[in-house]
Amino acid sequence: MRLLIDMNLSPKWADFLEGAGYEATHWSKLGAPDATDPELMTFATSHGYVIITHDLFGAILAATQGMGPSVVQVRADDLDPAAIGPQIVAALHQAGQALTEGALVTVDPARSRITLLPINREISGNANAHTGELPASFNED
Repeated sequence: MRLLIDMNLSPKWADFLEGAGYEATHWSKLGAPDATDPELMTFATSHGYVIITHDLFGAILAATQGMGPSVVQVRADDLDPAAIGPQIVAALHQAGQALTEGALVTVDPARSRITLLPINREISGNANAHTGELPASFNED
C-alpha cells in the first residue's frame, strides 16, 4: 500500500510509516505545498496512493460520490506519530483490503470507523449500512 502524507501532518509520518513496513511519502516531496485538496486527491488517485490527512476529506468524497482515493483521517489533538501512530498502523492493517478497494477510515484516540466508497456503498452485505467500527482489538496497545 502506498501512502501519501498530507501537508497538515509532519514529514515525520513518512519515516514512522516506512518503519512499520509501508511505502510512505510526504506531499512536500511530490507537489506544491499550497496544493488544494482536490489536486491532492487527483494525484493520489492517478498514482495509486492512500491519503493520510488531518483534513475532513469525507465531505469532498460524499459530495462527489467519489470512488477514491482512499483516505485515512487522523482526528486527534496530538498528531505526533509517537502519540497516535500505533493506532494508524493498526487501522491500516485492519482496513487494508477496504483501503485497496476504496474507503474512508477515521481514526481518533477512542475508536476507528470505516466507510466504504462511494459513501453510500454497502458494507458486510447490508445495504442500509455503509460504515462500521473496526474491531475492539484495534485499540489495544
